[in-house]
Amino acid sequence: QVQLVESGGGLVQSGESLRLSCQASGSIYAIYAWGWYRQAPGKQRELVARAAHDDLQNLGDFVQGRFTISRNTAKNILYLKIDSLRPEDTAVYYCHAETLQNGRSSYSWGQGTQVTVSS
Repeated sequence: QVQLVESGGGLVQSGESLRLSCQASGSIYAIYAWGWYRQAPGKQRELVARAAHDDLQNLGDFVQGRFTISRNTAKNILYLKIDSLRPEDTAVYYCHAETLQNGRSSYSWGQGTQVTVSS
């Protein structure tokens, strides 16, 4: 089992930047991919960015170069930096990990961190 705890959200003004963090614990060795999703009020959860251990990255359609995913493997932390924040980036941002353990795939979600962008 993998536990994920996000931090770094908050209320910011349009144009500012934020860096979100996701601390992983538990069965870290089982993670083969992890990333970030977001869910705005009244909308479905959508992919922001996903990175696999082979360094392949999948990015959401809206990313447009403003979102950067990175990781500190020594500390088991995944980051998401968001530049030039816009009001439409307001959402709860969730960390997500995909695991493979004993031949079974599974996934874990964090509790989410709220990002609110004022115009």
